[in-house]
Amino acid sequence: MPKTSFTREQIRSFAQLSPFELKDTFIRIAKAAQDGEPGQKGTSQTQMLNAGRGNPNWIATGPREAFLALGHFALSESRRVWTADDLGGMPEPAGSGARFDAFVRRHPDLPGIDLLRRCVEYAVERFGFDKDAFVHELTDSSIGDNYPVPDRVLTHTEQVVRGYLADELFGGRPPAGNLSLFATEGGTAAMCYIFDSLMKNGILRKGDRIALMVPVFTPYIEIPELDTYAFDVVHVEASRFAETGVREWRYPEEEIEKLADPSVKLVCVVNPSNPPSLALGEPVRTQLREIVATRNPNLLIVTDDVYGTFVEGFRSLAADLPRNTLLVYSYSKHYGCTGHRLGVIGLNDDNVVDEMLANLPAAEKERLNRRYGTLSLEPEKIRFIDRLVADSRQVALNHTAGLSLPQQVMMVLFSLFDLLEEGRAYKERIRGIVRRRLGLLLEGARMKIADDPLRAAYYVELDLLAEAERVHGKDFADFLVKNYEPVDPLFRLAEQTGVVLLNGGGFDGPEWSVRVSLANLDDLDYLKIGHQLRRIFDDYEEEWRTARAAWGEGGGVAAARGWRGEEVRVRGRGFGVYGCGVGSSTGTAAG
Repeated sequence: MPKTSFTREQIRSFAQLSPFELKDTFIRIAKAAQDGEPGQKGTSQTQMLNAGRGNPNWIATGPREAFLALGHFALSESRRVWTADDLGGMPEPAGSGARFDAFVRRHPDLPGIDLLRRCVEYAVERFGFDKDAFVHELTDSSIGDNYPVPDRVLTHTEQVVRGYLADELFGGRPPAGNLSLFATEGGTAAMCYIFDSLMKNGILRKGDRIALMVPVFTPYIEIPELDTYAFDVVHVEASRFAETGVREWRYPEEEIEKLADPSVKLVCVVNPSNPPSLALGEPVRTQLREIVATRNPNLLIVTDDVYGTFVEGFRSLAADLPRNTLLVYSYSKHYGCTGHRLGVIGLNDDNVVDEMLANLPAAEKERLNRRYGTLSLEPEKIRFIDRLVADSRQVALNHTAGLSLPQQVMMVLFSLFDLLEEGRAYKERIRGIVRRRLGLLLEGARMKIADDPLRAAYYVELDLLAEAERVHGKDFADFLVKNYEPVDPLFRLAEQTGVVLLNGGGFDGPEWSVRVSLANLDDLDYLKIGHQLRRIFDDYEEEWRTARAAWGEGGGVAAARGWRGEEVRVRGRGFGVYGCGVGSSTGTAAG
C-alpha cells in the first residue's frame, strides 16, 4: 500500500490541532476516500468507520418510555385544573399521589407506565418521600412550567441522584456526611463551572500550579492553557509497562508522589481514565489518602467519574477523600443520552474549599461579599457549591439558574431505573457490549494489551510504538520515529481505509498512540478496524524491511541512528522528529 499523499510538513501542521478538531480533518479525508474523489487513493467501496468520538450507539429505552408516560399523566393533571382550547393550568400538589395511582390503573397498556409506577414506589419506600410531594415534583417539572426551585437541584431529585451515586460510584458505602449536588448541563458544563468558580473565589489564581493525571480528556489539558488561567501544569504520567511493548496505563509511585508538593493546589483525574479506560487501583488511592492526610492536606481533587458504571465494584475518590474532592458525573455514556446534557457536581458539606473560603484574607472576603452581596445579607456564609450556581449565571441571574426541569426529571428516572432489577440487567448488557468490541478489535489488530480487572473498556489506547518494539524490536521503533510523524498512521488510516481514530498524544498520552472509541459502531466494525490498523502497521514493517535491504542488513537502522532528530513540541504536546544533519537522536517512546 502506498504512503499517505500528505507531506510530512502538512501532517506536522495538522498536529497542532486539538484531537477533536483533527478528527474532523480525518473525517473529510475518509469521506473523500469513500467517494473516490480525484487525487484520493480510496474507491467508492471504502466504508468510513469513525471510532473517533465516544457517543454510544445504544440508548436506555425503559426510562425514556417512563418519561413519556409521565408526560401523559402530567398533562391530565394540567387539564384537571384548567381546560380551554389547548390551555391548561399548573398541576396541584394535594392528592397527586392518589390521582397518579388511579391514572396507572386506568392506563395499564400505556408504554412505560409500569416502570414509572415502580420507580415512584421504589423512591417513596427507599427515600421516605411524601408521595404527593414527590409525584407533584415529577409532574410539574416534566411540564416545565416553573423555574428550578431550589436552583441548585430539586429537593427530591437531589436525594434520588445521591442514592444513585452512592450505589454506583461509592460501591454502596458512601462516606460520612452529606453530599450536596448541583445539576448541570452535562459533565462539560460542570468542568467549566468548577474552573471558573475556583478562580472567581480566589481558591485558584492565574499561574498557580495544578496537576493532571495523564493521559486525560483533552479539555482538561486545554482549559489550563487558556490565558484566563495560565496554570503551571504538572503531569502525573501513567507510564508503567507490564512487559516490553505492553503498557499497563498505571501510575508509578514516584509519579503520584508529585502531588505531595504543597505548591500543587489541584489535581484533575478522569476515573476510569480517558482514553486508557482504567479505574484507579487501590495502591494509588492509598497513596493519595496518605498525601492528603500528611503532606498536602489542602490538595483539591476534581474527579470526573463518567465511566465509573462500566467497572464492577467501582469506588470514586469522592468516597475515599470526601473533604478534598469535587465529583463530576455525567449520565451521557451509560444511558446513551449525550443530547440530554445531564450531569452533576457533588461536594461533601464538610469540605476544604469552604474552609479555605473562611480563611481568606479580610480584603479578599470583602471583595467576595460585594460579589455575592445581592444574594444574601450574609454572603460570606454562602457555600462554594451554591457559589457555583450563582457564578454559572453571572450572579445577577442566580434567580433563574438551574438545569432545565424536564431534564432533571429524566435524571431521576435514569437513576431510579438503575436501582431496579431492569437497570442492573441493562448495565451488564452495555458492559458486555464494549468488552466484546474490545476483543474483536484486538483480534483484528493482533495487538496485546495488559489484562486488568478495572478496565472499563469504553475506549482503548493502543501504543503503536510500543507495539513496534514488542513485535520487531527497538530498531523498528527507531525507524518509525526517525522517518514519520506520530500522527502519520491516522492519516494513512483515514485516506486509505476510511477509518477515523484520534491521536493519543492529544490526550497527553504517548505520541504514537491511538484512541479507539468502543461505543459508537457495530460490533463487527471493530474487527474491520483492527484489520485495517494491522494493515497499516504491516505497511510500516514492509517499508522498514525495504530500507534495510537497500542499506544492507542492519545498515538502515544504523544510518537512522546517525541522524540528528529535532524535537518539535506543539501546544505543549505532539512531538515530531525529522532528520536535519548528523548526530544523535532522542526517542519518543517513553510514556
